[in-house]
Amino acid sequence: MDSQFKTIAVVGAGALGLYYGGRLARAGGDGVVSFLARGDLEVLRERGVTVKAPDGEFTVGADNVKIAATPEEIGPVDLVIVTLKATANGELSKLLPPLLHERTVVLNLQNGLGVDEQVAAVAGAERTVGGLCFVCVNRVAPGTAECTMAGHVVAGEFSGASQARTRALEELFVKAGVKMSVSESLLEVRWRKLVWNVPFNGLAVAGGGITTDVILQSAEMEAEVWALMREVQAAAAAYGVVIPEKFVVDQVERTRPMGPYKPSTMIDFVEGKPLEVEPIWGEPLRRAKAKGVSTPRLEALYAELKRLSR
Repeated sequence: MDSQFKTIAVVGAGALGLYYGGRLARAGGDGVVSFLARGDLEVLRERGVTVKAPDGEFTVGADNVKIAATPEEIGPVDLVIVTLKATANGELSKLLPPLLHERTVVLNLQNGLGVDEQVAAVAGAERTVGGLCFVCVNRVAPGTAECTMAGHVVAGEFSGASQARTRALEELFVKAGVKMSVSESLLEVRWRKLVWNVPFNGLAVAGGGITTDVILQSAEMEAEVWALMREVQAAAAAYGVVIPEKFVVDQVERTRPMGPYKPSTMIDFVEGKPLEVEPIWGEPLRRAKAKGVSTPRLEALYAELKRLSR
């Protein structure tokens, strides 16, 4: 494990927390990674973390990680990885402070816009790094994450240009078997991720809980995917973020071979959990309106998702 990050706390034991935390724990040895868990607490304490991935399956035993119910049980660490759903960000003021020391880095792996600001408001802008996960991973059972497309992670400093610590994060994840790169513009990466998240997560929910292959099997729904992507592209451009046409096309073409993939928001919808409506659809819409960019399809989808989330 990188000497800068000898102790790590993963806040959230859902799909992303289990997958990345499990990989870091396997690479780092005993006692390095702690998981702040809630619903699966007893299962994790008994069985540890299991990861199923394209490069193989492994389990990090309960003796090799720390499973905690409260942040106070973990205490200050060198690196905090936030994998909570953004719907739980109201709890950050309670969850993060006990995990921080003077040089703690907080890596926020949440989706959408405005989420880094929420983390920075608690942890401090100087501690905050944002990260976007271009990956297909689901929590398939308590303590178990299944990854069908490893993809990559892009990280960027909330306060500006990359630093030595950002490169140290990259090295840490690469050593754990995760492709990571560093961007000089966190805002650009967040808008890019929305190109996929806005249409596929949104239409999967609006369709009643359907998978990505069903979306692309319908000519009408695929047309809506392209239209929503164009609106995100236009809104991003208003903020100086140019999203190349090739990137937009790749988002669709790389989704076709995924098969019946379940977007995370669709899973939350089917399971009756709160939906991340505001950071993924609401905030991009508000920012588009602030710049006078017309996004009628995004506005309609946002209204429908708000209705369904109630």
